[in-house]
Amino acid sequence: QVQLVESGGGLVQAGESLRLTCAASGRTFSSYTMGWFRQAPGKEREFVAAIRPSASITYYADSVKGRFTISKDNNKNTLYLQMNSLKPDDTAVYYCAATMSIAHRVTTAYPYWGQGTQVTVSS
Repeated sequence: QVQLVESGGGLVQAGESLRLTCAASGRTFSSYTMGWFRQAPGKEREFVAAIRPSASITYYADSVKGRFTISKDNNKNTLYLQMNSLKPDDTAVYYCAATMSIAHRVTTAYPYWGQGTQVTVSS
């Protein structure tokens, strides 16, 4: 089992950057595929990015490709999401999640979730 705690959210202007952090507990962090999802008011939770256990393979939603970078430090049990060139449409609560499933883009594949961190991008 793994417990996840996100941090790093905040209020920024369009074009600025933020880095989200997800701290994980447990000795098997390096075994999990880790994902970032987001949920805007009135919308379903959507996939943002994922990274395989070895950090050698990453996946991105088309809407963030080229602007966001997911990474992980297995020695520190920490997951990151570097968000550049932020847009108002990126405003949402961002969640990190963990899974041992091959599937990585759907919320149902992830049994472990953090509590979320709010990101607000003003125009």
